[in-house]
Amino acid sequence: MRYRVARSGDAAAIASVYVETWRTTYAGLVPDRVLSAMSETKQLRHWTAQIASGDTVMVAEHPALGVVGVGSCGLCRDWRFAGSGEVYTLYIAPDWQDQGHGRELLSAMLRAMRIAGFEAAILWVLEGNPSRFFYEAMGGKRIAVRDERIWNTVLPEIAYKWQPLPEPMLLGRSRTIEDDDSFHSGGGA
Repeated sequence: MRYRVARSGDAAAIASVYVETWRTTYAGLVPDRVLSAMSETKQLRHWTAQIASGDTVMVAEHPALGVVGVGSCGLCRDWRFAGSGEVYTLYIAPDWQDQGHGRELLSAMLRAMRIAGFEAAILWVLEGNPSRFFYEAMGGKRIAVRDERIWNTVLPEIAYKWQPLPEPMLLGRSRTIEDDDSFHSGGGA
């Protein structure tokens, strides 16, 4: 498996992983109409823009099967944690979960945020999402809760924080980061 910074040509594969993962992960947590209305076409536009935005978007890529996971991060959007980085998304296709790919992508994003000059990173997760235990196992400390009102529904969320961020690895010598380009970041130093 290869873990690298996403390129514009990855947007369609990312959109597919995103829609499939949302439908399996959030069934019963978000309104069914939201999951039914999701489309790869809409997500293709979103991910094309996200990759071009300057935020860090990374993928887990199988050599024969292509993109099987995606993660994105950048400047924290919650004013309470101004100056921190934020993990916006982390999704691994259902058939590829529980094999260490989420751990590798999260670790790569935390290192990328350290390279960008952030001292801490935040991640918000739905309280009912069993992935929250993964974030705790990865060293995230529960620091806040909020009720997010979207789709005419109130969804409780938990924030996890990593501080300090892990030391960056030397690019080109890492077994997980094979992209020789420097990481993209939407904020930091």
